[in-house]
Amino acid sequence: MFSFAVLATQGHARRGRLTLNRGTVETPVFMPVGTYGSVKGVMPSSLEAMGVEIILGNTFHLWLRPGLDVLRRFGGLHRFEGWPRPLLTDSGGFQVWSLGANAKVSEEGVAFASPVNGDKLLLTPELSMQIQRVLDSDIAMQFDECTAYQVEGRVAGEDEVCRSMQMSLRWAKRSRDEFIRLENPNALFGIVQGGMFEVLREESIAALARLDLPGYAIGGVSVGEPKAEMQRIVAHTPHRLPAAKPRYLMGVGTPEDLLEGIAAGVDMFDCVMPTRNARNGHLFTRFGDLRIRNARYKEDEAPPDPSCACPTCARFSRAYLHHLDRCGEMLAPMLASLHNLHFYVDVMRQVRAALAEGRFDAFAAQFSADRQRGL
Repeated sequence: MFSFAVLATQGHARRGRLTLNRGTVETPVFMPVGTYGSVKGVMPSSLEAMGVEIILGNTFHLWLRPGLDVLRRFGGLHRFEGWPRPLLTDSGGFQVWSLGANAKVSEEGVAFASPVNGDKLLLTPELSMQIQRVLDSDIAMQFDECTAYQVEGRVAGEDEVCRSMQMSLRWAKRSRDEFIRLENPNALFGIVQGGMFEVLREESIAALARLDLPGYAIGGVSVGEPKAEMQRIVAHTPHRLPAAKPRYLMGVGTPEDLLEGIAAGVDMFDCVMPTRNARNGHLFTRFGDLRIRNARYKEDEAPPDPSCACPTCARFSRAYLHHLDRCGEMLAPMLASLHNLHFYVDVMRQVRAALAEGRFDAFAAQFSADRQRGL
């Protein structure tokens, strides 16, 4: 079962509803990242309690560990990790890109040595689809070549980016064909590439639209480009994707990035930032960011974010989180992660309400002013 309905619009921004085999997802949505089959430091029950409707897993890492034999035994990723709601899995394209010189890209796929045990491996569009069929993710992603912003210390030229984008388009067709051959009952999304070149982004969109996939993602951002370049591409691309299909911006980003993406027409987001930053004592709040390691919080009795209703803010002080972090207690990143994810999920909830009521622009302006004001 797959459907997507746009329920309200304001400019390019959209309030929607995505129906998948294991549940409904209200959009715009932020999807926590569970690379190895868990969102770091957060229990699935806590994610459910805060209203998370969909999380991510990663094809590349789960293929290597625990491996397909284990996942087949459990009937897929949902039962293995104890998550009954929808799952999206990345195809592995970004992970093999991150291997850099240790990966060799050809028309067939990407050859590399396993970072786990050194085995020589080849990940192809077909194998990516086969792995994701075993994972039984509600949304599978096409295998793509994540276009590098820099090549050998210089910015990649348009010809290089074009060749990479065309490769991803050929891999998109191979991914679709294998997805169909496997009779996968879930949904497959294509990935728009094209680097920092608007004309290539539009060429990628046009070609992917002809494949008529259930949804489309924007890849190749947050790969080392300057922030202004990312913002330019994000402003240009989403609203050019098919209007009746969900639009997913991969790997982005800060709360401000999310609001800008929504204004440009994005429906779905993921990013490791809420949990990664939490592990480094960095908490997001409505009134700026909190660096809990700062000595100024040693005796601070206030909750991390007085405007937040998450379990961390309802029960603990900044002084306590500062103390835990300074002592290296594992509870520190757990409580910070719980707060950061709750914050992101709650911002999306407020955005959906604002869109439904036709006041998104006013909400976004007030949100930006509050964030700049600081704690």
